[in-house]
Amino acid sequence: MPADSISRRSLLAAAFAATAAGAVLPQARGQGLTGPAYEVTPWAGPVAWTGLIDITGKTWQLADLQGRAVMLNFWASWCEPCRAEMPTLQQVADLYGPEKLLVLTINFKESAARALQFAKTTGVSLPVLLDSTGTVAARWGVKVFPTTLTLDARGRPRQRIKGEVDWTSGAAGKLIDALQKT
Repeated sequence: MPADSISRRSLLAAAFAATAAGAVLPQARGQGLTGPAYEVTPWAGPVAWTGLIDITGKTWQLADLQGRAVMLNFWASWCEPCRAEMPTLQQVADLYGPEKLLVLTINFKESAARALQFAKTTGVSLPVLLDSTGTVAARWGVKVFPTTLTLDARGRPRQRIKGEVDWTSGAAGKLIDALQKT
């Protein structure tokens, strides 16, 4: 197969397979862990939470997040890596259950109708919160999509994961398990 006909998707799939098979993610000099399509760095916050409204009209408050690990995934329907990552977010949320891991997806600057359409067509049942002005993304320094911010079970900020992650991989599982042990 000519090199130019190899898709980015197949390259990423092979890289994720290598990681899941036990390949160790290298430590970048003071930057954090890196993978084939993502980078993990510490996130110190601040968690200045203002109520975000989801596509059902529910307002989410900081108190709704307490007592469990939380993943805040920033995405947009126009973002190819976001679309590719979303099914694995759903799978990992289903695996852990909302009592242990709360996965909130935060749509960036799209209408509620567009975010709802995306959720329906992809079969995603995760809460979809709306950042219709981009204020929350800006406040938390999100500039790359997808970006996932994590909080441990005590509500403390832990990691910023920039880029597409297979959340069902072994490397991602270690990140999630660490959130629950703190």
